Amino acid sequence: MLNFYEFFAGGGMARIGLNQGWRCLFSNDIDEKKAAAYKINFNGAPELKIRDVALLTPDDLPGVADLAWASFPCQDLSLAGNRGGLSAERSGAFWPFWRLMQGLCANRRAPRLIALENVSGALTSDGGNDFIAIAQAFTQAGYYFGAMIIDAAYFLPQSRPRLFIIGVRSDIAIPPKVINITPNPTWHPAKIRESVAQLPPEARHHWIWWRLPAPPPRMTVFADLIEKEPQGVNWHTPEETRRLLSLMSEINQAKVLMAQATGQNVVGGVYKRTRNGVQRAEVRFDDVAGCLRTPVGGSSRQTILIVEGSSIRSRLLSPREAARLMGLPESYKLPKKYNDAYHLAGDGLAVPVIRYLAANILEPILMNTEPFVISSLKFFPQLSVEFLPA
Repeated sequence: MLNFYEFFAGGGMARIGLNQGWRCLFSNDIDEKKAAAYKINFNGAPELKIRDVALLTPDDLPGVADLAWASFPCQDLSLAGNRGGLSAERSGAFWPFWRLMQGLCANRRAPRLIALENVSGALTSDGGNDFIAIAQAFTQAGYYFGAMIIDAAYFLPQSRPRLFIIGVRSDIAIPPKVINITPNPTWHPAKIRESVAQLPPEARHHWIWWRLPAPPPRMTVFADLIEKEPQGVNWHTPEETRRLLSLMSEINQAKVLMAQATGQNVVGGVYKRTRNGVQRAEVRFDDVAGCLRTPVGGSSRQTILIVEGSSIRSRLLSPREAARLMGLPESYKLPKKYNDAYHLAGDGLAVPVIRYLAANILEPILMNTEPFVISSLKFFPQLSVEFLPA
């Protein structure tokens, strides 16, 4: 059985993704509403401590964890947020978390792996200095590390690219099968390669290009997850739907006309945005929902548009539909209030992505019996310096 800590736990989506074979020793969140959902879904979760991470100490963390998982708040790093960076109040929660990791290191209880998740804006926040700071934190703590951008759309019908940083304690043997000599453009796009090129030499020396297999074919489309009789939401009135259509540009109105021309049942996702001071509605009919977001920092809740010939109907995405877009099981108990359920989903992790990382990187490292230690670098002399073209 592998042990883990779950920080900024939300509704426990990292825990669900890790799944069987993992035991949660400790979880933490500051949000009472999310914590209530966490408790309901995990048998009361006695291991959950509802407290600001800044008020925790290493003594609050029991035992020795194989993995510390932290999805620290993204609002100040997201393009939809205020871009305050790691020095801002919310994303600044990373540093109190990291002080806990430093305390565990000092107590000789350092986790074998540390995994971070955030928006890809973490690479460029504060001109790239935030990513450099995270890289230096891993390096100074004695961890080798690497990052990937994984879009949930490989696994679920939702466009949700996220940055994942995985660090390995320097004394842990790493099997060669989880390492690439050069970056893979699928998981290491240009923005990662450019960020790595800006790292100081010592951090570059600790960098790893993680290897993931090609994603499997996605088996669902957006329409597959839509409820015929939605729970928790009402259909818009015809007047409300007409107003939504009136907010669309000619390009987006043309998309609606094309959907009508198919004569089939077509489902699209709509977000309201402000463009040049004017509110606009933008729709996509590519079988993938837009990225779920919490209604803060300028973002809006996602509306769905269902087109079938001359019939056009609209409504908000239902709580269960939002949960499905995150890969949560049907058995997952959602908060009763719409906003609470939507916030929990929009602030969460795509469950299949976590399972994919666990199966292909986390578990192979932690269960490895091969005598290979990355700190020598003798098998991969180019590991930190060779790049594919952007």
